[in-house]
Amino acid sequence: MHLKHLRTLLSPQDGAAKVTCMAWSQNNAKFAVCTVDRVVLLYDEHGERRDKFSTKPADMKYGRKSYMVKGMAFSPDSTKIAIGQTDNIIYVYKIGEDWGDKKVICNKFIQTSAVTCLQWPAEYIIVFGLAEGKVRLANTKTNKSSTIYGTESYVVSLTTNCSGKGILSGHADGTIVRYFFDDEGSGESQGKLVNHPCPPYALAWATNSIVAAGCDRKIVAYGKEGHMLQTFDYSRDPQEREFTTAVSSPGGQSVVLGSYDRLRVFNWIPRRSIWEEAKPKEITNLYTITALAWKRDGSRLCVGTLCGGVEQFDCCLRRSIYKNKFELTYVGPSQVIVKNLSSGTRVVLKSHYGYEVEEVKILGKERYLVAHTSETLLLGDLNTNRLSEIAWQGSGGNEKYFFENENVCMIFNAGELTLVEYGNNDTLGSVRTEFMNPHLISGSDWWLQHWHRQP
Repeated sequence: MHLKHLRTLLSPQDGAAKVTCMAWSQNNAKFAVCTVDRVVLLYDEHGERRDKFSTKPADMKYGRKSYMVKGMAFSPDSTKIAIGQTDNIIYVYKIGEDWGDKKVICNKFIQTSAVTCLQWPAEYIIVFGLAEGKVRLANTKTNKSSTIYGTESYVVSLTTNCSGKGILSGHADGTIVRYFFDDEGSGESQGKLVNHPCPPYALAWATNSIVAAGCDRKIVAYGKEGHMLQTFDYSRDPQEREFTTAVSSPGGQSVVLGSYDRLRVFNWIPRRSIWEEAKPKEITNLYTITALAWKRDGSRLCVGTLCGGVEQFDCCLRRSIYKNKFELTYVGPSQVIVKNLSSGTRVVLKSHYGYEVEEVKILGKERYLVAHTSETLLLGDLNTNRLSEIAWQGSGGNEKYFFENENVCMIFNAGELTLVEYGNNDTLGSVRTEFMNPHLISGSDWWLQHWHRQP
């Protein structure tokens, strides 16, 4: 993963003016920054500031400066923002779909201690940590909150896995706790996972391991059951300071950690099953990094600082131009952004199993995507953004693809015809045949439904 500085979204001030938290919307269209003045600034995907609103205290009698914002997250539908505050409350603001829409508080959750961190992993479900050590859940549908689990130690960090169905909390005593809403068949354990040597303020849950760091200037990668995989020790480096925050790429195959004037980038190497450090990104006078936010499509990383600055970086492994009409940006081994250079429209092609995406081709009058991984085949319709990933064993690239039907891709290989409906991750079926003519096969909606019903 390479980071290239693109622009300054918010200029730093002369003194301490900490950016307390930042968040990207799920639809990639909005980016939010909360300043030290407790004001939320809203940017579009191009980095232009489009809107803002002020947060409010739990009780006005204590004044507008009586609290800090410690956590912020967009709802899955990108129309709401949850704000976690040190005056023992969470507010949920409905911000609407358009810039300038009126900001309305639609939920509030009063707590018994300060909110220290917050995530919004699923519809109606906000997860947050408290100063008293509890990790709780707020349900925006019922407007009620409940405790998921309790500890005796301040919650310093909170993160989710790539699917949003599992959470990790880091605590002041070094404890890291894992909880699953759904373990997705992994069989991984819940509860206390590891006791890190210091408070893990920098905590990220990547695809193959958990990365934690803090004031001891050591970065530790833990396995799925808490055993230590790798340690990167910078405690003897006089130029390095404590690690303050961390973020995993949306695909989970890169992790960035922030410290002082520096971003450290680590990439997972699947063939060797290890983390490898890339060249650090060093920026003089950036000062302490206080917040990191990765755009959901993997293409941008935003960095907030102690002095109130916000910097935006381009993220990619490699980039290429396809037939002078499309830009292919590999933002991770398993994720590629395909951009139409004339229209500006983009499609994110991703292996949901984490397999490395090999060469991407655009076929069928430049409308359809085809890409292989070691175990699967990726197909997609650029016009409708319907994407499929099916199990597929390598066959030397000898497949023939037929795109005459808008609903179904027909793949002919080694005497076998396979049919794949765009947007469906299972094949419709396959038949042996020595002769292939796409015009003799119907792809009507009735035919698709009928085939789906076959045993």
